[in-house]
Amino acid sequence: MTVRPRIRAMVAACAIAGAGIIAIAASTPAWAAQGEQSAEMGDLLNYLRGQNSTGVLIIQDGKTLVEKNWPAPEGNPQFSMFVYGQSARGALLEDVASQQKSFVAVLTAIAIDKGLIDIEKPVAAYVGTGWSKASPEQEAKIRVIDVLTMSSGLDDKFGVEAPPGTKFFYNTPVYAVTKRILTAAAGLPLDTITHDWLTGPAGMNDTAWRKRPAALASIGNDTGLVTTPGDTALFGLMVLHGGVAKDGTRIVSEANLKALFTPSATNPAYGRLWWLNGSAYTLRALAGRQEGPLVPAAPADMVAALGAFDRRLYIVPSRKLVVVRTGAAANDKGFDQNLWARLQKVID
Repeated sequence: MTVRPRIRAMVAACAIAGAGIIAIAASTPAWAAQGEQSAEMGDLLNYLRGQNSTGVLIIQDGKTLVEKNWPAPEGNPQFSMFVYGQSARGALLEDVASQQKSFVAVLTAIAIDKGLIDIEKPVAAYVGTGWSKASPEQEAKIRVIDVLTMSSGLDDKFGVEAPPGTKFFYNTPVYAVTKRILTAAAGLPLDTITHDWLTGPAGMNDTAWRKRPAALASIGNDTGLVTTPGDTALFGLMVLHGGVAKDGTRIVSEANLKALFTPSATNPAYGRLWWLNGSAYTLRALAGRQEGPLVPAAPADMVAALGAFDRRLYIVPSRKLVVVRTGAAANDKGFDQNLWARLQKVID
């Protein structure tokens, strides 16, 4: 794995977004320019550190408000299975769990751009028949879009529970078939697709797929995406800038990127492998239906890539904001809400 250039060199570049140019300015935190850390920023960082965080990176309007890395929490063997050493800049290289789904969603959008995938086609058109425990007639009705929106109608053992497109069920084993669809459609390994289509053009040099330990692979998704807060921020900035990398290279079309954030018919808080804020109700992975948006304290236009252990990538277009948090699971059961209550005090 090669070493990524320093993010402070990166943020001096420009990214082309839509018809305009967004300048990514030198990343001096606002509170650092004043010679001291604000009480609000101190409260935010103390909260994050107290919640088992190993990294935080906040970029707003091209300026890095804060970038912090902390050691892994001690005495947490489960978390240690997700760590693959350290980057040259001191950040842990972590398997970001289900955040990978949102990265794969972007790869799928790129495949659509290339004419390799039609989301209305059955999954079997790409991976062959018999990939599920459904009857041939039932399986033929499960489309790629149904897998992307967690509405395949299958349970986590690939048995039929409902007609496709009628029920939201957060299903990681069935999601993993998306990676098979990509490799079959492109005729290339997942590593090659990811590097050539996304991480290479975006400058994400600390990001790669890794084979998971058997204890993690047993959940039905045997490859983990290992990355850093800096690389995740580069991915978030690309999304924020409408599919364009820091050097102006278009990675994914704006139209197919926006389609990822269209609320699905079965869950208004979920698009295509992305979580969405601002809906009237939310169907969470384990918590069932909850009235109100995903994170009430966050702006309504926030989109998010969420992973186990409270791995977070928040992107807020209206605030030109990208927030990354890595680490072990937070102790606070209201972590997202309480984190955003603090974030709102340090962003413009």
